[in-house]
Amino acid sequence: MEAAYRDRWAAGAVLADRLRAYAGRPKVVVLGLVRGGVPVAAEVADRLRAPLDVLVVRKLGVPWAPEVAFGALGPHGVRVLNDDIAGRLEPEQIADVTRKEEAERSRREERYRGGRPPLDLAGRTTIIVDDGLATGATARAAVAVADRLGAERIVLAAPVGAAEACASLAAVTDELVCPVCAKEFGAVSRYYHDFHQVTDDEVGAILARAPARGIAPRGSE
Repeated sequence: MEAAYRDRWAAGAVLADRLRAYAGRPKVVVLGLVRGGVPVAAEVADRLRAPLDVLVVRKLGVPWAPEVAFGALGPHGVRVLNDDIAGRLEPEQIADVTRKEEAERSRREERYRGGRPPLDLAGRTTIIVDDGLATGATARAAVAVADRLGAERIVLAAPVGAAEACASLAAVTDELVCPVCAKEFGAVSRYYHDFHQVTDDEVGAILARAPARGIAPRGSE
């Protein structure tokens, strides 16, 4: 299969075109899911003339099967649990995983956000951007976190996604934008010519270059 996108920046340009109804509108913020979603989100934010920020989410994995998420952690102490899976675990197991993942989430939050103020999504249209939706677990957690943080409208945008994940996520967001939803999905990397691993330094450089549009305090818009 021929790759759909040259790189994450090109994918972001395609997403921005699909999201052009939000261009220049107040109360819109674009959030990149670290790390791979940040370059995509940066291109979207630039073309929509919207502020760019990052959302640091950590999945909580079942101890003996870490790829299976029983919940997720987000900023402001938000914890979202999947009761169907979490209910099968002992409280001590949940506490142990939560403690370890919160330590890593805090480290990443400090590394990626730097001196940026805490996220304030209350009353805002929040466009969450990732580079692809394979299982959709991380994106689902991010949507839950944005909801807990008071986002008025949640838009989930990704250049590619598995058809099953797209269907599932469309049910929990106000709007899903995914130009390529494939039944035979495989891996996200299949859809990019350049799908290098995004580094901490790259994320930091992107955020440092982002225009200081800022997010105006509520009531001033």
